[in-house]
Amino acid sequence: MKRDGAEVEERSILKIIEEKISRKEIAEKYLTYFDTMTKAVVDIGKEVMAVDADLHSDLESALLETGSIQENLWGINLYPLKNKEDFIEYTSLINIRPHQNNTSMEIEDPCIREKVKSTVDKLVDYGP
Repeated sequence: MKRDGAEVEERSILKIIEEKISRKEIAEKYLTYFDTMTKAVVDIGKEVMAVDADLHSDLESALLETGSIQENLWGINLYPLKNKEDFIEYTSLINIRPHQNNTSMEIEDPCIREKVKSTVDKLVDYGP
């Protein structure tokens, strides 16, 4: 695979995280498409997340194939090289859902944002 014009070792692509993973491991394995960020989709019902794809919709599809329910899936971006406070960005095209009162790319409902954060916190060891 090529990134920034150089040949890059092939890394894992599209992983469903169900158990604790370190922020360092995310940085080492799942920055395939972007240098400092990986896309993720969180299932707030099953408390799992899929990471590392070019599009949030690819991650969403993978979770739907494993039995997730659409209404529970929310797209975020993870920045494993930043501090814990800046680790999650609650923005994705898949979040535009007028039928769920979310009319922007940002997760607008504070309760849903908290469920997303809680799931990520459960799955990620932020470490030092």
